[in-house]
Amino acid sequence: MRRWRTRLLWLLVPISALALAFVVSSIALVAIGASPIDAFRSMFRYGIRPTSLVSMVNRAVPLYVAGLAVAIGFKMNLFNIGVEGQYRIAALLSAAAGAAVALPPVLHIALIMLVAMAVGAAWAGIAGVLKVKRGVHEVVATIMLNFIATGLGAYLLANHLRKPRVGSELLIATRPIPPSGQLPPLLVTGGEDLRSFVLIAALLGVLVYVLVWRTRFGYDLRASGINPTAAQASGVDPNRMVVTTMLISGAIAGLIGMSDLFGYFHAYTLDFPTGLGFDGIAVALVGLNHPLGIAVAALLFGWVDRAAQILDLEGIPKEVIVITKGVIILSVVVAYEVVRRLVQVAEVKAAAEETRRLEAEREPVPA
Repeated sequence: MRRWRTRLLWLLVPISALALAFVVSSIALVAIGASPIDAFRSMFRYGIRPTSLVSMVNRAVPLYVAGLAVAIGFKMNLFNIGVEGQYRIAALLSAAAGAAVALPPVLHIALIMLVAMAVGAAWAGIAGVLKVKRGVHEVVATIMLNFIATGLGAYLLANHLRKPRVGSELLIATRPIPPSGQLPPLLVTGGEDLRSFVLIAALLGVLVYVLVWRTRFGYDLRASGINPTAAQASGVDPNRMVVTTMLISGAIAGLIGMSDLFGYFHAYTLDFPTGLGFDGIAVALVGLNHPLGIAVAALLFGWVDRAAQILDLEGIPKEVIVITKGVIILSVVVAYEVVRRLVQVAEVKAAAEETRRLEAEREPVPA
């Protein structure tokens, strides 16, 4: 019974965050002279169209992968805020590598993904090594690496990886990946096609779950996040665990751009999506760092992004949705800390009761 009570408390974290976000968004809409009821009704009607649902899934896939990358770090109390830079530099170099070779379809796609994972892992590994060797906090290191990745990527794209200009063409992009390195759509609709990478993302979520919750490495990782001192006393090398976790987080981050690369752009361009790494932090928080919860959160964020497009047509600034996302993130952080303390108090109380019970059983029975 106590376990179900604890799970219910954790479930209240995203629910309370969404409820508060709904209230604050309504206040913002009223402040600009718009009707919250009309705005949310329009979003709902537009968001449940078949094309909108397909778009929701396509938007959710990179957010889901980003959430998984962030969550791996969170499980060990590592804040990999550099997911943004890791996936952008990985997408650039993997797109260039994919355009430079000609292979059978399966091998071509596998090569692109392996390059993306290797680049993402290497970029995140820099922050891990700096933390264990020089004591540089991973937040500081990854933020700086984000800026470096942005600048380095722009330089490489403009000077070394850009496809030859044709006539007066102004598009700055890598050479296009040949058809053997592209994924066909999973579902063709009259509007937006459902991208096949959703299947790979789902498989990735299963692998992350097995790794974190069903292996000895995952147990050591979670133990290191809960109590590093106890984990070290049990034989876990904290430095090795930090570097390994950052490498895995970065490798997953490298796959964030693959859905857009395989299914839409087929090259890295200046129009390639940005901000997915930062949105992944919010998705991981709302999903409570669990693959299933992250999937629900990613779908929610994808649906909100799609449904918010109708607001422009009705004269309502869609920046209200930015407010909504910000409130969700802030609410989750606050609610997460409140629930963590409530659970901690409940566990201490339960432990005290169990200790009293054991002591009472050891007391001799009077003759």
